[in-house]
Amino acid sequence: MRKTFLYSALILASALFIAPFYWTFMTAIKSSAELYQFPPVFWPSEWHFENFAAAWNKQPFGTYLSNSVIVVVFSTVGQLFSSSLVAFGFARFRFPARDALFILLLATMMIPWDVKMIPLYMEFNMLGWINTLKPLIVPAYFADAFFVFLLRQYIMTVPMEIDEAARMDGANSFDIYGRIHLPLMMPALVLVGTFHFMNAWNDYLGPLIYLNDQSKYTLTLGLSMFKGLHEVDVTSIAAITVILCLPPLVLFFLAQRYIMDGAVGSSVKG
Repeated sequence: MRKTFLYSALILASALFIAPFYWTFMTAIKSSAELYQFPPVFWPSEWHFENFAAAWNKQPFGTYLSNSVIVVVFSTVGQLFSSSLVAFGFARFRFPARDALFILLLATMMIPWDVKMIPLYMEFNMLGWINTLKPLIVPAYFADAFFVFLLRQYIMTVPMEIDEAARMDGANSFDIYGRIHLPLMMPALVLVGTFHFMNAWNDYLGPLIYLNDQSKYTLTLGLSMFKGLHEVDVTSIAAITVILCLPPLVLFFLAQRYIMDGAVGSSVKG
């Protein structure tokens, strides 16, 4: 009886989570007549998969996709490198005011992005980076406080004796970081990479603020082009939204095992 109740609750919760995705997909493949029909049509009489191609061709989404891929790939690489390196420094080096600096770093997590928005825009404007992809990529190379905290806690589960043994064999700090801790941090790095990928892929406010030229738009910003002054192209919005959801879903399923290990596991087992 208990298992039946548990499974029923899980099925109900799954249905609640799946419902928005189901409705978005069905909206994308409906005809114009069924789109505004009342009561709503939950199962279209005809599936119009050509709506996806039509929506894609209404805007230069090939260019938007290239810009999104550039932003996501380069910013993710920068985030993984910078956050892991900073985390390694806080976890393994002893220097004055280390703990105070770490607390100060964590305190930056409490600053809302809205507060930093105008100063960042002024800074990037002084550098001449407005209307380029640099404001969306370069900040990732200066580490993120949450990711540093996550990776530092992961590194601290590695016994210090491993580092000492490596130093006795002639390894320097970069050898220990690159040859020992990076492989051990792989589940946590996959977790960090997945989180940052989703944040960068779904980012709308950043491109909206920093980009002016349509040829520089990302996919999320290009999606807003379907919202006109007098009408909203609901079918095209739903179709592109479905396409936008595919890469994060595929990434999550591929990295699911590493994500669970990085979230609840430790770097050294046995």
